[in-house]
Amino acid sequence: MDKKHHWEDVYRKKKVDEVSWYQARPGLSLRMIAAANLARDAAIIDVGGGASLLIDNLITQGYTNLSVLDISGESLKCAKERIGSSGQNVQWIESNITDFNPQQKFQFWHDRAVFHFLTNPDERARYLEVMNRSLASGAHAMIATFAPDGPEKCSGLPVQRYSHESLQQILGPACKMVLQEQETHLTPAGGQQKFIYALFRKV
Repeated sequence: MDKKHHWEDVYRKKKVDEVSWYQARPGLSLRMIAAANLARDAAIIDVGGGASLLIDNLITQGYTNLSVLDISGESLKCAKERIGSSGQNVQWIESNITDFNPQQKFQFWHDRAVFHFLTNPDERARYLEVMNRSLASGAHAMIATFAPDGPEKCSGLPVQRYSHESLQQILGPACKMVLQEQETHLTPAGGQQKFIYALFRKV
């Protein structure tokens, strides 16, 4: 399957508030970003951010060095049109995360729902290599995935589910978990999805 074609098709067929991962306010993500105690000019990247409203909230809170990466140009287009001139300083990056070549170091890496789509070990290894190369020493990464009792598929694609322990194990000693949370996400269609959230600090 061509992943880019899949995600472009999703955003062509559905409105932003119709996709299962939609959140009007990404409260847990915002709390974990706040827990990192970042300066307002700290470099933050939202991996797989697409049309998420996280970037809107960060702009409102005064963060000024923001990047959004997504494989889908359609999703980025939705976000850019929604945010308008408020997003003029945002870096919009259309790329598969495993192909991403970072041009700067980030102080915060946010991924609410990309990592669990990487069911191939080689893809996971490339993701982690990119993440570690992107983060400065002492920087933070938040990764949220489906929990062990979460969905086995999302948007028609298989996923890899994690516990906090298994996620720490796969990230290895280069990243230390400093905060963990669980969330039951309510989808726009009324379904429930169990997530785990983990905040890591790069050693």
